[in-house]
Amino acid sequence: MANELDETRDVVNPQGRDTGVIEKQLPIKVGVGSTIFEIILWVLGIIPGLIFMIMKINAGKYLSQLQQKLQHDASTIDNYLEQRVVILENLAVLLDKAISLDKDTMTAIAQYRGGGRAENDAARNEIGQAVESVSKSINIAFENYPDLKAHKEIADAIQQNSYLQREITAARELYNDTVNLWNMSVYEWPTKQIVAAKRGYTTRIPFSVSVEVKQRAREVFFK
Repeated sequence: MANELDETRDVVNPQGRDTGVIEKQLPIKVGVGSTIFEIILWVLGIIPGLIFMIMKINAGKYLSQLQQKLQHDASTIDNYLEQRVVILENLAVLLDKAISLDKDTMTAIAQYRGGGRAENDAARNEIGQAVESVSKSINIAFENYPDLKAHKEIADAIQQNSYLQREITAARELYNDTVNLWNMSVYEWPTKQIVAAKRGYTTRIPFSVSVEVKQRAREVFFK
């Protein structure tokens, strides 16, 4: 039997295909069949009914703990974002003493000072992208003055900024892994899906980047 998807004979898209995260939360629902299933268990006897009830209790506990992990992973991103804002603020002050830094950059940093705490995923993404834009502006200013690279405090701040950028990326990957685990768990029938539906849970949206960031990723950086 041939492979259902065969790269040697099936049609491929020569232009490639870009992907995007769908900004939509799906409500978890169960049909009347799930209710009938539970009724049948109780009809069969008190033991099957009690066993299934305990399984639902454990499923509810698991989903509650998973929600807490989502909060923890999101908080980790916030912590790194906040640290990065502080580093960029200090770096901007150091650069401003040596050169005339763009005042818009200074204003943007002041705006996001301590602003790493986001109310939701969308706000967290927006703050992250804004901080990345500020970082890019500072790096451009830094590169325009090669003599500044010998300044130890500035060099250390640049290194810390790069480190935090990597940590934020890793934290986002961890968060997306937890979101993926949540989205699969709430559809595990019967116990988890029934509990999720009764509690009114929905799927979660993973971290995504803006169109601007995607476009920049396609740019030619070295010519």
